[in-house]
Amino acid sequence: MTDNLFADIPRSTGNNEQFSNLLERPGLRIERIVSTGQCSPPGFWYDQPEGEWVTLLQGKATLRFEDTPAPLTLNPGDCIDIAPHRRHRVEWTDPEQPTLWLAVHYSAA
Repeated sequence: MTDNLFADIPRSTGNNEQFSNLLERPGLRIERIVSTGQCSPPGFWYDQPEGEWVTLLQGKATLRFEDTPAPLTLNPGDCIDIAPHRRHRVEWTDPEQPTLWLAVHYSAA
């Protein structure tokens, strides 16, 4: 069976992002995330025990890391590897078009 990352992208996901697991194995999870203007709640920081490699396939987004002063703007094709427990948050996603992420969560061990 073949999946297409660009298939069935909703124009709006309401108040919540849409998460779809594409592959899950011990120590590995690959997911597609669709954002339509959502961001992290005020004061919320992700602090994940696993590493996360993420790339932006479509749309635009801004990430903020607790250990850096300036936010990071992501455009299609940009990718970043986020170390385990590196506190970060989604500051902004484009409300005018779906933002499509591909995230690879992996065990640090």
